[in-house]
Amino acid sequence: MLSLSVEFKQQRHMLTPDKVIEIFVQVDDFCKEFETEIVKHQLDAGLYKVRDRKASLADSEIITILIAFHSGHFTNLKHFYLAHISCYYQDCFPGLVSYNRFVELQKRVAVPMMLFLKTRCLGRSRGINFIDSTHIKVCHNRRIHNHKVFASVAERGQCSIGWFYGFKLHLIINDKGEILSFTLQKAMWTTGTSN
Repeated sequence: MLSLSVEFKQQRHMLTPDKVIEIFVQVDDFCKEFETEIVKHQLDAGLYKVRDRKASLADSEIITILIAFHSGHFTNLKHFYLAHISCYYQDCFPGLVSYNRFVELQKRVAVPMMLFLKTRCLGRSRGINFIDSTHIKVCHNRRIHNHKVFASVAERGQCSIGWFYGFKLHLIINDKGEILSFTLQKAMWTTGTSN
């Protein structure tokens, strides 16, 4: 138990309030630009009512928490949110919501976060680069026919582990581990021909 608390204290000191504020400022500036561009290209709702209710946690705050989670050495988002953000950074995020609500709000920021990462957070090639891909399952193979969330976009695919239903994430990183580029695409499989 003692070693666990020492490890947690070391992780906590790696993410300082100044670093959280620095991440937030960059993300918030991007989100403001993103919102103005979205409003310019948004279609008119016509006679339909549009629900434009603001959440207590802003999009830039959600993205900041997610980036802070991935920039530390944390492996469990729930533990990070409940034992780290809620305890030590409540003054940085005054509108914190419950963990379950935070998980529900994550899908709202998927596109802005990917665009932020793609435009502002990529590293530079230093001559040695690595490329790899991994599968992202959206459900177990037995539940493919009942799955509805990604039914129109996810597909069956095959990787070194076996068959799966979901997406493939392709990453290019440099020798320091910085992401140079990434793409998320439907899982694919092809039938090979043997000679």
